[in-house]
Formats: sequence, structure tokens, C-alpha cells
Amino acid sequence: MIQETLRDKLEQMPFVPFLIRASSGQAYKVSDPSLVVLMKSMVFVAEPRSDRSATIPFLLIAGVEESGNGNSRGRRPRRKQR
Repeated sequence: MIQETLRDKLEQMPFVPFLIRASSGQAYKVSDPSLVVLMKSMVFVAEPRSDRSATIPFLLIAGVEESGNGNSRGRRPRRKQR
């Protein structure tokens, strides 16, 4: 179950940042476990040092993956200019 996967990731010592990937393709970076709240049917994720946040229903979470390149919220990497 996705709730158990998220709980395991949040309790991992040492903490390793990860992404929550929504079924829409959008990704939410979890860089600090204290900014995440697991609720009964959804997860709340706050963005550090901002007023931005997201509430994602567990049913709309496509996966949880390691945060490799620092992309968050579904942003694409910038293209190199010629």
C-alpha cells in the first residue's frame, strides 16, 4: 500500500529525499520529512521556505522514487541554449 511505502521512506534513517509521482505525471519533491503529513486518504507535502504545498490523494499517486536530479513539481530540465 502506498501509505506504508511513504511511511517507510519518511522514517528511513538517515533520511533520503524522494519524489512522489502523481498519475498526472507531476512530481513533488520531499526533501524534509517534517514537511509531510500522512492522512487517512491523502498526503500533504509543503515546499520548504515558501507558501506552496500540495495535498495528493493516495489513489492518484503513481509511484514513489528516489530524487535523483532535483526536479520537483514536474518541471523539465532546462535546455542548453545554442
